[in-house]
Amino acid sequence: MICSRCGSILVSDVTDLPFKLSQRSIVVLRDLPVLQCRACSHFEIEDAVMERVEVLLSRRNKAIELEVIRFAA
Repeated sequence: MICSRCGSILVSDVTDLPFKLSQRSIVVLRDLPVLQCRACSHFEIEDAVMERVEVLLSRRNKAIELEVIRFAA
């Protein structure tokens, strides 16, 4: 795939990303598969992965201020 920002090549990678659920609740997903640009470090999450992220986040308790969970591929 091609980077939408700079036109370079996106490569598969895994990373940890924070997702803000509310004003006081953040979930960090560990080992999340992404496509990352070799040139500008921009990343994209594929649609199938994002669908799973949305399901995972919908099940989280928004009263917890910080939670770290592993994304199971």
